[in-house]
Amino acid sequence: MPALKIFIVEDEPLIAVTIETALLKQGFSVLGDAENYEEAIAAVQKEKPDLVLLDIQLEGEKDGVELAMEFDKRKIPYLYLTSQTDPETVNRVKETHPLGFIVKPFTEAGLRSHIELAWHKLSSTKNEFLVIKSEGETYKLNQQDILYLKAFDNYCYVVTKDHSYLVPKTLKFTSEGLNPAHFAKPHRSFVVNLRKVSKMTLDSLEIEGDLIPLSASNKESIKEKLRTA
Repeated sequence: MPALKIFIVEDEPLIAVTIETALLKQGFSVLGDAENYEEAIAAVQKEKPDLVLLDIQLEGEKDGVELAMEFDKRKIPYLYLTSQTDPETVNRVKETHPLGFIVKPFTEAGLRSHIELAWHKLSSTKNEFLVIKSEGETYKLNQQDILYLKAFDNYCYVVTKDHSYLVPKTLKFTSEGLNPAHFAKPHRSFVVNLRKVSKMTLDSLEIEGDLIPLSASNKESIKEKLRTA
């Protein structure tokens, strides 16, 4: 297994050192650690780890579940590594999308197994990525999660189920990074993910409740692509 780059979010320095030591002994690369929400966001954005190990109890007002929600928005893969297993916390965790949940105390072998299984899960389900810049920050979006792109003058919006990113590039430029087997242009101002289309009418496509205009000149080609997307 290639050495994965891992970042630790843990508010107890001694535990963070214990985790780092265990990871290094198991052949992983550790990029650093953070104790609170703000530090973690800044460091993960800068270091771009393959995986984050995330405690739920953190220093400051926001805890690890709130940080996980932000990671979900940014498509940052993470594993919970925590001792908090009370029903209230577990119910909150269900609202997030971790690759796994490791309960403290852990063994080195168990830690490695959880990480390997999580990475296998991610690697076997991920598709191509689209790297974009929006509001001064860089995002790596799984193309499967993109609903559609919409032109906005010399900018464009990249729309997912949870967020709309304003990208300072044209629709044409941005869409060139997409897999043409799954994305098509139903209208001069839109590019859609064909896998997300739930309905086609005479003049529109429906995606997650949004109606996307469908030009008459593109109708037949879109209909044909929908059969194989």
